[in-house]
Amino acid sequence: MAFLDILDKEHTIAGPTFNRWLVPPAALAIHLCIGMAYGFSVFWLPLSRALGIKEPLACKDIGLMAELFSSTCDWRISSLTIMYTLFFLFLGSSAALFGGWLERAGPRKAGVVSALCWCGGLVISAIGVYHHQLWMMWLGSGVIGGIGLGLGYISPVSTLIKWFPDKRGMATGMAIMGFGGGAVIGAPMADKLMKHFASDMSVGVWQTFLVMAAVYFVFMMSGALGYRVPASGWKPAGWVPPPAAAKAMIATRHVHVKRVWGIPQFWLLWAVLCLNVTAGIGILGMASPLVQEIFAGRLIGIDVAFNDLSVAQKGQIAAVGAGLVGLLSLFNIGGRFVWASCSDYIGRKRTYMVFLILGAILYASIPSFAHANNLFLFVASLCIILSMYGGGFSTVPAYLSDLFGTQMVGAIHGRLLTAWSVAGVFGPLLVNYIRESQIASGVPKAQAYDVTMYVLTGMIVLGLLCNLLVRPVADKYFMTDAELAAEKKLAHDRDISSVAGAAGAASGVAVNRNLLVTASAWAAVGIPLAIGIWLTLQKAAVFFK
Repeated sequence: MAFLDILDKEHTIAGPTFNRWLVPPAALAIHLCIGMAYGFSVFWLPLSRALGIKEPLACKDIGLMAELFSSTCDWRISSLTIMYTLFFLFLGSSAALFGGWLERAGPRKAGVVSALCWCGGLVISAIGVYHHQLWMMWLGSGVIGGIGLGLGYISPVSTLIKWFPDKRGMATGMAIMGFGGGAVIGAPMADKLMKHFASDMSVGVWQTFLVMAAVYFVFMMSGALGYRVPASGWKPAGWVPPPAAAKAMIATRHVHVKRVWGIPQFWLLWAVLCLNVTAGIGILGMASPLVQEIFAGRLIGIDVAFNDLSVAQKGQIAAVGAGLVGLLSLFNIGGRFVWASCSDYIGRKRTYMVFLILGAILYASIPSFAHANNLFLFVASLCIILSMYGGGFSTVPAYLSDLFGTQMVGAIHGRLLTAWSVAGVFGPLLVNYIRESQIASGVPKAQAYDVTMYVLTGMIVLGLLCNLLVRPVADKYFMTDAELAAEKKLAHDRDISSVAGAAGAASGVAVNRNLLVTASAWAAVGIPLAIGIWLTLQKAAVFFK
């Protein structure tokens, strides 16, 4: 019972000696684990031959429903990739559904539930692989794991914004950078584990799931237990909030989450995020085949179309395509931190203006770069687009806090993430449909992406128009003083004076210990992330050979 008590929000309120720089590594510990959702593709090929081991054991004319329960046929990769749809569908829906609960229960309790769902989902998936039941894979990692994704993703947002009112973008950028970086750690780890456990009787996936569940559980629980929330009224030493008139887009009052469905600014931002993510996911999902089919033999120094390449040559350009995916992953990670940090200086609306104007230009230019055989500009465009895709995710929590206040920004962010769910389903379907229809109508593969890029350009322009319409929220939507006081009571907020008076000034020993703990916390998340980035750089180096 004592352990359960420490999960309550009132037991996570930090004292006056707490170092706020301990919160970002706690958030990273969770985001680096759940970010493996981006790296699940490393399992598709081994799982597609889980029974046949060397070659897939296929059954003819089997439908998806029969495949869910069959234990005699290997799974099709197309059936496995539905996991991605489930990930982002349940991420957005759970974030929207449980966002209000999170604000009152606190980030620690939400982080623990996230760890139980994400790691428990991996265990259920391991059992599903062992018994060869696809429905257990979908239920485990897709549904239950997806709920863990949603709770883990939004758990630090409100807390970080309150700890860093002077650097809202940078703080959320650091945490959400971890979600983008989860795959650069998890995918190589999963690959090595599968090779270690592989045998004549197993491809090593179910064992890998169990090991990763154990490792992730330790990291996620450490992150969740490391969360602290500031006392109400806390602010960094020496920081003075800017005058309201100087920052017209930054609200000094707070909107209740139950009202956001009726506020135009919420829906405008919903549309902006949905359109930006739809376009970005379209690029991310087709980056490798895109560069292979457009540049084909030129990637290895020969002027040969894709369909005329030998099997060995296709293997060579596939390595180049994998290198491009690694390079894009690095820009996705870096963009989350860099763009969100820049937004602290130029403002959130202007940052999104840069995303959308520059993005529209680049999407529209990619077909021209492809026709001109300019590989450098083609790849540079994709890299910049992916940096803005990641930057859009990390900047939007600060954008929301500017518009709607900080009291319930985590819950509001959760509802906004339904845009991600829609984009995660709609984006890949749109891109694949256009590509397939173009090829079916006789368009060469090298030109089959032109129409796709122009459609994505139109979506980005529509997002630009929505962003231009964003204005400060009208007074009628903000909570009154009485409503705010009632909400703070429900959220177990404690005034800064009641916390500061209990501890007094920090001693030199306490300060030194705090610094040592902070350095250790950053090392615990920084070293794995650095190793993952280094391995990804090595993979990306193939692209430049």
